[in-house]
Amino acid sequence: MIFDYFRIAFSNLTRRKLRSWLTVIGIFIGIMAVVGLVSLSQGMENALLSEFKKLGTNRIVISPGGAGMGPVGGSLSATKFTEDDYDAVKDLRGVEMSASIYSKTAYIIFGKETKQEMVWGFPFDSERREFYRTQSMFDIEEGRLLRPGDKYKALVGWSTANEFFDKKIKVGSKIYINGVEFEVVGIHKKMGGMAGMAGDSMIRVPKEAAREIFDEADEVSAIFMRVDEGYDVDEVVERVKRKLRKLRDVKEGEEDFSVQTSAQVIAAFEQILGVVQAVLVGLAAISLLVGGIGIMNTMYTSVVERTKEIGIMKSVGARNSTIMLIFLIESGLLGAVGGAIGVALGLGIGKIAEIVAMQFDITSLQAYTGFPLIMGALLFAFVVGAIAGTLPAIQASKMHPVDALRK
Repeated sequence: MIFDYFRIAFSNLTRRKLRSWLTVIGIFIGIMAVVGLVSLSQGMENALLSEFKKLGTNRIVISPGGAGMGPVGGSLSATKFTEDDYDAVKDLRGVEMSASIYSKTAYIIFGKETKQEMVWGFPFDSERREFYRTQSMFDIEEGRLLRPGDKYKALVGWSTANEFFDKKIKVGSKIYINGVEFEVVGIHKKMGGMAGMAGDSMIRVPKEAAREIFDEADEVSAIFMRVDEGYDVDEVVERVKRKLRKLRDVKEGEEDFSVQTSAQVIAAFEQILGVVQAVLVGLAAISLLVGGIGIMNTMYTSVVERTKEIGIMKSVGARNSTIMLIFLIESGLLGAVGGAIGVALGLGIGKIAEIVAMQFDITSLQAYTGFPLIMGALLFAFVVGAIAGTLPAIQASKMHPVDALRK
């Protein structure tokens, strides 16, 4: 029975091909925009979250200032940390490994060029060096990682080595940081994406060398921690906060420092992307509203043109519900056809955008083509079409057969 309803609805649509295609255009433009935007935003979210999760969920970042610093950046707050702050928290229960770092922008001379770049001072003793070896942000493409005892040696980010200067920096190259000569012993692998914003454009040196070239003996830019397996990360965070509040003589809620976990950074990022995605889909949905109005107009016209047909069906026993269902299926098919075309075009646009982004080394812009997106868009298009056809369908179902046959 239901198959017959679909056959009748499909037959009515094919009898008025031009009008049906013009109506479908309004729907597929909206679905194309929604699918394209969702595909790119979801793909970008998946790619960036994957990068963040590589850091692990047992990482803690402590930075001066209340605004936080994110997973790889430095605080711009006027508040400062010193080695006393680091000494107070480095041996707390549950802390497996920790490191204090110092970072600042420096003048870099390579060849005949002088530019400014961020320089990071890291401790490279044996314990921390082994930890760095497990982190993707320390992956080396050429050369080696810094060793204990290295002082005037440097690791260079991929972009700094290959794009920052007219001539490429290579392993063995000599660079001058604030006038002090350093030998490049390693080039980092290209990270790309969100991580690459900081990791590809930077220089890492031993912390004692950074203190010397910046003439800063005690300041700490940030503290990194790894929580020991079996300990609750949130509990360790609370221990850190209590210790720093006591040391810095600040009350709870008035902290002049920020303590963030990897999980918090990921959650915040997911929330931001969710809001952006909702706004984009909302804007694209406006065109769907226009398409729905087009379907409603088409169905009203169809009801008027098929008044006698409706009267005949009712005179031979068709119920109001049958008439209504036929028109709802017809309007739903208009939406579904538009949705199918829109999904195909939307995914195509997403893929094209991904390919173009790859040409500019933007690896985080990836198109998501999952089954839930495709089926969700098709069902949504069908529902939009059916809802748009509801009022015309009700009008058709309420026609009196005698009045319908007179017209």
